[in-house]
Amino acid sequence: MFLIPAAKEREKAQKAAAQKKASQTPSTSGHSTPTARAMSPIGTPTKSSKKAGSNSQGARKSGTTIPSRKNSEGLSSMLLDLSAAGLQPREDESPRVDEPTPRVAMEREKLLEEARRELQASGQDVKKGVSLVVIGHVDAGKSTLMGRLLYELGRVNEKSRHANERESSRAGKSSFSWAWELDGTKEERERGITMDIAMQSLSTAHRQITILDAPGHKDFIPNMISGASQADCALLVVDATTGEFEAGFERGGQTREHLVLVRSLGVSQVVVAVNKLDQVNWEQARYEEVREHLKIFFGQSGFQSSKTSFVPVSAMLGVNLVERKSPEASFLDQWYRGPTLVDLLDKLEPPVRDIESPLRLPISNVFKGQSSGICVTGRICGGTVQVGERLRVLPGDETAVVKSIDLDERSVSWAAAGSNVTLYLTAIDPIHLNIGSVLCPLNDLVPLAICFNARIIVFDTQLPIISGASVELFHHSRDVPATISKLIANLDRATGSVTKKNPRVLTKGTSAEIEITLRGDGPGGVAKPIPIEPFAVNKDMGRFLLRRGGETIAAGIALEIRH
Repeated sequence: MFLIPAAKEREKAQKAAAQKKASQTPSTSGHSTPTARAMSPIGTPTKSSKKAGSNSQGARKSGTTIPSRKNSEGLSSMLLDLSAAGLQPREDESPRVDEPTPRVAMEREKLLEEARRELQASGQDVKKGVSLVVIGHVDAGKSTLMGRLLYELGRVNEKSRHANERESSRAGKSSFSWAWELDGTKEERERGITMDIAMQSLSTAHRQITILDAPGHKDFIPNMISGASQADCALLVVDATTGEFEAGFERGGQTREHLVLVRSLGVSQVVVAVNKLDQVNWEQARYEEVREHLKIFFGQSGFQSSKTSFVPVSAMLGVNLVERKSPEASFLDQWYRGPTLVDLLDKLEPPVRDIESPLRLPISNVFKGQSSGICVTGRICGGTVQVGERLRVLPGDETAVVKSIDLDERSVSWAAAGSNVTLYLTAIDPIHLNIGSVLCPLNDLVPLAICFNARIIVFDTQLPIISGASVELFHHSRDVPATISKLIANLDRATGSVTKKNPRVLTKGTSAEIEITLRGDGPGGVAKPIPIEPFAVNKDMGRFLLRRGGETIAAGIALEIRH
């Protein structure tokens, strides 16, 4: 039988309609149809099953339901929109688990009791902690001395030593190989000078010492001040070479200025390493000459002779750092029978720690930890801190939780005043942590000041200080523009009594009470308050320095915060 073309077309249309109807009818065989898979939302897995209803089970697992034909168009469109917006959970996604916040292990009184017990402990196995800032004129050999000392005490391994020798020789600076252990940045190594504070630790028989290697170049005095404000004691390194000691000690040299700065920041113990004696043939006369010059200046600067000591060394050769057994030491043995450098460091006395006061921790550095979280470093100026404690960050309204504490390269559950620590913080955005900010308890905040009264001692400045003078105020690791807004009175340096009210100028050597007001950065800038306390409340938080035109013109203590 033959069909005409029109009949053929009608037959094809009927077959197509039947196929379409069959495809839109739910399958009774238990197998998913192509149309059903196409209707599933984007990103929703579908699985075939030999049992009826397996598609709906798979859909429930993924958090969606396959729509029926009755309202498929509207629901399918809505589900597609949700999935595209990223609001549909994926089957392979695991729920987000927030990191648990550590809890405080001890009540404050129990923590104070444990801190007192540790500070009062004595015996052969007890090593008291002390922080030491290394100061001196540029090129006196500070970093070389510390690099060699760390090696002699086993803190630098042979692999690191050979790597430094190889790299420094390749850079044409083979004489700086020991210094490269502390001068680790590319710019420091290229320029051959220390630019920022390098922190290390070493252990002697009775002391655990935190080393703060400070820059000697006058351009980096602010960094040196930051390091000195974190120290209990100082190691002054001087170059015994003819002409070099004089260059560092006379006006404009950093030997004199560094000593004045550390004394103004509360450091009272100083060990002097007279370095490079091998370059003057180990002459005893040269050593004694350097020693006498410094002893006179120590007396003028307020250092007690009982708290200053001298030792002849050669950092490059390693003579008299830890021992005197090398052949080169035989020349020194002819006239010197005193202690080595390590012997003197082992006798440093830690100052009294103020653990009873509220926590005060000025931040000296902020960085991201190797694993996770944000880290801050600084010296605890008062009180205690423990893991799990929530702290306030001032200036600002933010708080943070202490996740962990590192002290002398070991993890501890708590730390007390005088410790140079690294805190790993959580529950805070790093943008709210700045160098110079202070961490303190939520219920005992450090005061913020824009204006305060202070007592200062004027140094050997070229220009006298007058009312309205612009200065830079240095407080721990923070420096801010300020104005000496009022000269209140001249004071007697010995008794502190008023000798003259409302003086017109302050000249060198003068002690005076003044009013300091902070200024904003640049023209029209708004002054921002800084965290500072009266010296009578917290000595470390009450000290500051004033600089102008690249020279330190005065040191002072805060007397009263003006509101």
